[in-house]
Amino acid sequence: MVDIKNVFKAYNQKKVIEDVSVHIEKGKITSFIGPNGAGKSTLISMVSRLITKDGGEITIDGKDVLKTKNNEMAKKISILKQSNSINLKLTVRELVSFGRFPYSQGRLKEEDWQKVDEAIDYMELREMQDKFLDELSGGQRQRAHIAMVIAQDTEYILLDEPLNNLDMRHSVQIMKTLRRLVDELNKTIVIVIHDINFASCYSDNIVALKDGKVVKHGKTCDVIDECVLKDIYDMDIDIKNIDDKRICVYF
Repeated sequence: MVDIKNVFKAYNQKKVIEDVSVHIEKGKITSFIGPNGAGKSTLISMVSRLITKDGGEITIDGKDVLKTKNNEMAKKISILKQSNSINLKLTVRELVSFGRFPYSQGRLKEEDWQKVDEAIDYMELREMQDKFLDELSGGQRQRAHIAMVIAQDTEYILLDEPLNNLDMRHSVQIMKTLRRLVDELNKTIVIVIHDINFASCYSDNIVALKDGKVVKHGKTCDVIDECVLKDIYDMDIDIKNIDDKRICVYF
């Protein structure tokens, strides 16, 4: 489990995360939602140590992330940031193989390549695995980066807006893949997502943030609520129940 206790972060004396405490359940999908500037990306970046917190405590399975060795962390938690451009001339397969670095240190063994193949197949990239990244569309590159994270085979996966540049079909594919990783492989996934209907349909739990603070945290059915959403987004959002899913109508 991931425990975030009384964490805060400020830039130029402006608080972007203010006294946030969140418990992230193991073996679940937890989505972070909220308007731009709510602090969602900052929070998961602090969990993964990409940026340092100014105060509070973050632990994974009881261990302080700041006191955990880098290689140990890389085998425990993986993250895909919004900006993941790589200027090197790489094929899809080469990129995905980077996910095995914590285990192989660049010298991949048969079991490493097996993980690479599994990740490529998970993301339906087999036919384009030998293509260079600069030959792909933005959505195809995004899928390749997600495959790299899957190949890292960590217990915890953090994804910062992974549906960027993806069309509807591939967005659904990504969310179904994440659901399978949780249901079949018992992964724990934290995802920053703007589409509240994807969050509603695929998440177990939701953390709603606004102005650096937690507005609501709980089961998806408790957060996808007209009063809660109005408090988060400052707009009226109608909710329809379709096939036991709460669908938000805000057009």
